[in-house]
Amino acid sequence: MVGLAAGLAAIAGLAWFYLWGMASMPGMEAGIAMTLVMWTVMMAAMMLPSASPAILLYAAMVRKNAERGVALAAGWLFVAGYLLAWAGFGVVAALLQAALEHAGLLTPMLSAASPWLSGALLLAAGAYQLTPLKNLCLSKCREPVQFFITHWHPGPVGALRMGAAHGAYCVGCCWVLMLLLFTLGVMNLAWVALIATFVLAEKLLPAGRLSSRFAGVALILAGLTILAVP
Repeated sequence: MVGLAAGLAAIAGLAWFYLWGMASMPGMEAGIAMTLVMWTVMMAAMMLPSASPAILLYAAMVRKNAERGVALAAGWLFVAGYLLAWAGFGVVAALLQAALEHAGLLTPMLSAASPWLSGALLLAAGAYQLTPLKNLCLSKCREPVQFFITHWHPGPVGALRMGAAHGAYCVGCCWVLMLLLFTLGVMNLAWVALIATFVLAEKLLPAGRLSSRFAGVALILAGLTILAVP
């Protein structure tokens, strides 16, 4: 379990280091393959910390069952499934980025070139924060014990499936927040870190549900302000 926690920290740290290296080369031309890699690495950097309670809970179950002579699939399979779900989102985000660039709606720094785009993204993110689907997905992310009770699958394939399912709920919880990266810059690390910190608080803090709704209202007001005074 300690080894898995150290491994998660190392992966997240390397992912942030990669993003820092990418951010230090502003305006660099990137093909669709590199864009996909960038989004996949970014999702790992942003989401692994908030997924650590579920990952470490699974690792604890592996250890407890091993003490009883029952072998469960390794925790890394759960992690792999989780990252696979976010890699799927990375594909969509990379294609969206390419489409926005082709339409001239992004600056060379990969931020919105139009206040209408920024305002629309803020409104969409704010509105989604207040939906039942957001609340459902957030509850699955905040309650890993309940998740494992209702989604348990045995064996290596089962561990991969559970990781992918948990990742899918996290994508459902946070996908619109990730699209906010297009407002101030995909490679603006301060913006990336701010969203990652909010996601962490939303999932782990006792007042996470309240902060989610408060953020929804704040994002809607910000979007309306930008659209009213572009």
